[in-house]
Amino acid sequence: MPVTLRKKTISKGRQSLYLDIYPPIYNPTTGIMQRKHYLKLFIYQRPKNEIEKDFNTETLALAEYVRAQRQIDLQNRRFDFISEAKMKLNFIDIFEEEASKRKGCYNWIMAVRYFKAFVGEKIPCTELTETLAEEYADFLLSSPAIGRAKKKIKKNTAAAYFSRFKLALEAAFKKKYLPTDLSSIISNIKPQETHRPFLFLEELERMAIAHCDNEIVKKAGLFSAMTGFRYSDVETLLWKEIQGSPGNYYILYNQEKTESAEYYPISDQTIELIGQSGDPENRVFDGLRYDHTVASLKKWLLNADIEKHFTFHGFRHTFATLQIAAGTSIYTVSKLLGHKSIKTTEIYAKIVDSLKKEASERIKLSYFNISETVINTTAVPNLNSDQPSL
Repeated sequence: MPVTLRKKTISKGRQSLYLDIYPPIYNPTTGIMQRKHYLKLFIYQRPKNEIEKDFNTETLALAEYVRAQRQIDLQNRRFDFISEAKMKLNFIDIFEEEASKRKGCYNWIMAVRYFKAFVGEKIPCTELTETLAEEYADFLLSSPAIGRAKKKIKKNTAAAYFSRFKLALEAAFKKKYLPTDLSSIISNIKPQETHRPFLFLEELERMAIAHCDNEIVKKAGLFSAMTGFRYSDVETLLWKEIQGSPGNYYILYNQEKTESAEYYPISDQTIELIGQSGDPENRVFDGLRYDHTVASLKKWLLNADIEKHFTFHGFRHTFATLQIAAGTSIYTVSKLLGHKSIKTTEIYAKIVDSLKKEASERIKLSYFNISETVINTTAVPNLNSDQPSL
């Protein structure tokens, strides 16, 4: 990749100096492949005196130094060279390829759909910039939801879709479709802390007893409540990933969201729930579909006489909340949930703390006058009269 110092005639008898680099290299500022790189230096085309001659000599020496440095830089980067052909490939294809690896994960499917709604069916990698990513984030937060013209998607949903977009950008960079790791530059959509619905243990037991018109949904939901698995991990779980023997069962799998390998111990009761092992390559919850899950879960809740807004992800919240309430350390729960940061798990500890506060307010004695914070002695029976001493 030669770097040549060239001159271009400009006004007032001067020549502008620039570097001619071939083949062209990617300019992250403009987002295009660029061959000419102007140095903002000039020389006199026909120097009239010694001063102008000396000026030309010094300027050319400086330009040659810059040219040599650029040549060295490019030689050092030659193994990371990104071809123009790769840069022109359709990023949508890369995004869809990454989504397909997640085996039908709903958030990935929708993330691709929303990005297509923003840019169309085709966008070359050369057009991916920090500005475009920021505009896409604004689009997710402000535009109507797909299929719901008068309703926007929730902020946390937008954050989930945008994080998948960033993962696709990271993949494109690693495969050398992008010269810059845009995913590390772009800011996330910050999710807002929300109410996390969960089931009390008594409610979970009612769900276990209640009828559900879809047995796969029931098994999958209870499995999530007993393990803390996300829907995407429940849906893709294979029989071969469940290993061990009575008293020492465990799951070896890759988390869909974090893409990290996990060792996960499970109870004998969980094994009893899912039943007899099937073909190693088959899914444990074969036939589980998210669209069927929503309708079946609503009916199942009604059959259990539970009236609250509750989604499948609530089973994961249930697992975390009940574990912390039972005394399991927040560090252990964080590891079981596969959280990268313990701060995420602390949300469940706050839920348990609020429940403890509510419990402390449930026992009240009528003998106390709250306004005066003194005992109403006239209302208190004489505990000593006619009572034998202990």
